[in-house]
Amino acid sequence: MIQPSAKSQLGEELFDKIVSLAKRRGFIFQSSELYGGINGFWDYGPVGVELKNNIKAAWWNEMVRMRDDVVGLDATIIMSPQVWKASGHVDTFIDMMVEDPVTNKRYRVDQIEPQAGIVHTYSGAVPLQILEQWYELVLNGGRGEMLGLLREAGINGVSREEGINRVINDLLTGEGRIADMIRADVVAFAASGCETARKKFSVLVPIGKPPESARKIAQMYYGKYLKGEVVLIGPEIREKIENSVRFSPDSGAELTEPRPFNLMFITYVGPVQDSTSLTYLRPETAQAIFVQFKNILECSRQKVPFGIAQIGKAFRNEVTPRNFTFRSREFEQMELEFFIKPDEAVEAIAGRVASPEEIDMDDPSPDTRAWGWEAWHRYWVYKRLQFYERIGLPASKLVVYWQKPEELAHYARACVDILFKFPFGKRDANGEFVGEELEGIAARSDFDLSQHQRFSGKPLTVFDEELRKAWQNLPHPKQQELRRRYYEYRLNVLVKAGEAREGAEKMALEDAEAFTKGYYIPHVIEPSAGVDRIALALLCSAYDEDMAPDEKGNLEKRVVLRFHPRVAPIKVAVMPLLKNRPEQVQVALRIRDMLRPYMNVVYDDAGSIGRRYRRQDEIGTPFVITVDFETLGDKGPELKDTVTIRDRDTMQQERVKIQDLVHYLLERVR
Repeated sequence: MIQPSAKSQLGEELFDKIVSLAKRRGFIFQSSELYGGINGFWDYGPVGVELKNNIKAAWWNEMVRMRDDVVGLDATIIMSPQVWKASGHVDTFIDMMVEDPVTNKRYRVDQIEPQAGIVHTYSGAVPLQILEQWYELVLNGGRGEMLGLLREAGINGVSREEGINRVINDLLTGEGRIADMIRADVVAFAASGCETARKKFSVLVPIGKPPESARKIAQMYYGKYLKGEVVLIGPEIREKIENSVRFSPDSGAELTEPRPFNLMFITYVGPVQDSTSLTYLRPETAQAIFVQFKNILECSRQKVPFGIAQIGKAFRNEVTPRNFTFRSREFEQMELEFFIKPDEAVEAIAGRVASPEEIDMDDPSPDTRAWGWEAWHRYWVYKRLQFYERIGLPASKLVVYWQKPEELAHYARACVDILFKFPFGKRDANGEFVGEELEGIAARSDFDLSQHQRFSGKPLTVFDEELRKAWQNLPHPKQQELRRRYYEYRLNVLVKAGEAREGAEKMALEDAEAFTKGYYIPHVIEPSAGVDRIALALLCSAYDEDMAPDEKGNLEKRVVLRFHPRVAPIKVAVMPLLKNRPEQVQVALRIRDMLRPYMNVVYDDAGSIGRRYRRQDEIGTPFVITVDFETLGDKGPELKDTVTIRDRDTMQQERVKIQDLVHYLLERVR
């Protein structure tokens, strides 16, 4: 089981540096910053948009263009609300939310870290002004025996201010007969004017923090109900607790009871805003793929197994957006829905279902006829890990987490989370740091297509000629076994989806009969990744600090982003050594124009050459070309028409002929 996320002090310092660099160098800005920003929304600047585009291009190239069994889709953000009813998002796409009653800040229940300390509990409060009126009445004999009780408590012959303070600090929150009687009289007096807050309130104070802080928070809480300054009513009860998630991480106030919160953004289609025009901004891109499955199957001439890929925006009204772009309300997904035969069909055709251990994951043309859902699931986990390493995320920073049965969605057979060790993150049951989710690879069974078939009333089955022919050659006992297994599986899916037992049995019988004729609902393996999270992971992984010589040879701290050249926003910067030498500038611009058709290249002549190097290091440019005096032949003909290429990571320079630049660089940036 994974524990809630946390940041170490060291990790927080590093993350602050990364966030600062991201803004300073044009990677990421707060959305609507001019107007104070809007929480959970981010804009990508000139360098950041190049990074995102490179991530998407690398994913699309690997998942679609380099494969014969995957095609693409670009669907709309707004779809029929029935799509989200069928998928379960309308009824079940919720987080359990709690609220801090002092700050009104909301939290997801599963993201609150356990805390320890002393809990201070109060029973209510009254306005200070009311207490002062009560005190004056007591001194004037207007509250019966109260004056005698004050004297018995030692509040006699003191100034008015000291007397009121003694009542506040010793009696209203104290214990004993006198405190109880005075407290009751003060409350009764305040209640006669309807100016009392009789509601229990608790606040957690960490060990070592002064208890006065609890009273300040309690006064803030009761002050929301009563005008002006308030006085707490006790007795103040103190209790030591450990590992509690009942209290606010910010104020320490006891949180409200959890309540469900639907994460979908509501919008309306058309000029009238009513229930008939209500719909949602899509919370994921996957459902459009399922809805368009039949159209794509027919027009693409694909056969199961095959996949449909999509990159696009999604929206979730997160309770607590956090950790920069990691958890946002608007984000971009890269999802593949890879449709496969049910295991019963695989067994009928191939005579068996291969175990994952039999598979050679590196075979470029594997025989997949006997692959069931477990083999395909392992295959895609392996391929996705390879992708991350190819774009520069080292295996040492990736964690493969297999969800436990109790963590799985009811329709999922298995799910693997690929975690990345961000500067923040979760710990496993053993306390080992494992990071946060980068991608999930789920074996979703046939749930999605089955749901859309039920809700739309239109068949989403496929006809498999290979299955039909194989079925005819099976021994009768084998036919009966596979038919029974398929019936039992479909019955289980339908019942879990909410179908009444009688109706589910009828539908499962129809499905099992159709299966014997070559029809079935495909199952799906879903690798689902977030572009924004990958971009953040690349920033965190690439960030480094080292010591480098300045123009005078003195060592100074250098900040560098060590992006893999494949995803680096800018591949090459071209610079004249001196911008006041027109002949150097002319050659540098010619080189820039020569390289532009092949890669993203910039021209830079602002500032000293050392300052320009540092600027390119901070945005992760892997190579810098400098046009100098040797390029022009000023120091001899042997170096004419050559330039220096500086490597970002080693800071070493190499002379290369201008005519060889395209070949030299393409070898290193692809």
